[in-house]
Amino acid sequence: MLDMTILSFLAAPFVASLVIAGIHAYLGVHVVERGVIFVDLSLAQIAAFGATIAILLPMSGGDPHGPAVYWISLLFTFIGAAIFATIRSRRARIPQEAIIGISYAVASAATILAMSKSTSEGEHLKDMLVGNILAVSWEEVWHTAALYAVIGAFHFVFRKKFLAISLDPEAVERSGVSLRLWDFLFYASFGFVVTRSVSIAGVLLVFCYLIVPSVGAMLFSARLGPRLAIGWSMGTVVSALGVWLSLQLDLPTGATIVCTFGLVLILMGMVRMLIPGRLNGDIHQVDFHDVAHGGH
Repeated sequence: MLDMTILSFLAAPFVASLVIAGIHAYLGVHVVERGVIFVDLSLAQIAAFGATIAILLPMSGGDPHGPAVYWISLLFTFIGAAIFATIRSRRARIPQEAIIGISYAVASAATILAMSKSTSEGEHLKDMLVGNILAVSWEEVWHTAALYAVIGAFHFVFRKKFLAISLDPEAVERSGVSLRLWDFLFYASFGFVVTRSVSIAGVLLVFCYLIVPSVGAMLFSARLGPRLAIGWSMGTVVSALGVWLSLQLDLPTGATIVCTFGLVLILMGMVRMLIPGRLNGDIHQVDFHDVAHGGH
């Protein structure tokens, strides 16, 4: 049995994981429907590169959790968001996913080059990849929850537009809505979430929270509501199980949660194979006339 001291120690990391799972399970639906699976990984790595540059600057004082690091990291993320929004709005021959992959590779290499000038490059790289969610404080948890609540409210108010540009961007353009503008707003709000999440949980864990719950939910439902419910439930269960396993087996928490996500997804796939029939319905029916005339 776990004593109260251990439970108290694990409370903040567990709540932080639930907060991250809540917003990422929703954003993951958009990312999967857009077919830009690695956009989170790319934006997260761009944010990590920005953080690395900030740490090397005198203004940060070498503190990886200082405000200067966060804002510079966020600035880099906005630059990435602007690039991704621009390339999607143009019917170019180069797939958007190719640019996203190239951005990830370049940001990763640039991060390694920047860290080569740091005396603690190994530990910094490890923190960016798998994070150190056990070290999260309650203050960070509440600040993160408040930020994600604002982003969630923004997406709820404009949910029809965001769903429309994710499901059928060509129809949105034909309706007269600025695809480039709304794409940038999506990626910019996404950037706020990614920048904050990476500083807490690391690149790999943030990627898993975004993609795995959405993919797991797609195995059982094609509709938005059930997919969100399944994704949130999966994120909650995996978070609790991953934190518990990391404690019991004395393993790094972030990496343990990532591997737990993989195992649970495999189990869900096996269960789905035992269920006959195909999925019916559509994720969401969007009224593009309503979207074009400012409807939320």
